[in-house]
Amino acid sequence: AEAMELGGGGPAPGPAPGRGGLEALQHTVGSLLSSYGWYILLAAVAVYLLVQKVSRSLAARPSGRPGAADAAEEPDVVVRRQEALAAARLRMQEELNAQAERYKEKQRQLEEEKRRQKIAMWESMQEGKSYKGNLKLSQQEVESGASTSAVPKSKPNKKPLRGSG
Repeated sequence: AEAMELGGGGPAPGPAPGRGGLEALQHTVGSLLSSYGWYILLAAVAVYLLVQKVSRSLAARPSGRPGAADAAEEPDVVVRRQEALAAARLRMQEELNAQAERYKEKQRQLEEEKRRQKIAMWESMQEGKSYKGNLKLSQQEVESGASTSAVPKSKPNKKPLRGSG
């Protein structure tokens, strides 16, 4: 039956082409919908859902087409962000410079201390004393000054490890 409907769906030769063409078109569309109607309906629903999803993702994206108010605020936001970055870099550079100054000052103090020790060793050598002994003495003074409460305990009764036998 479908072959007859599809075969009869062609343009019918007749004296009234407008009326016959319209009937043939209705017949062809009706036969297509009866054969493939569900497929066409499912395809239309899928296209509709796809269009909805795409439009939602475009609306949710902030970098979509900004309005006039957004376009006016956008450069201000960028300028403020750049100024904040520049200020943060300046603060970090100042902190780094301060740390470098403190390090240089510590290095100068260490060099001055080494120079004083060398002068003291030279003077002790000029006086005829051992500079190593003087160095050990100055280190002991520093240690004893740091820990005055620590008194070395003497051991009066030392026992030999092995007996004399």
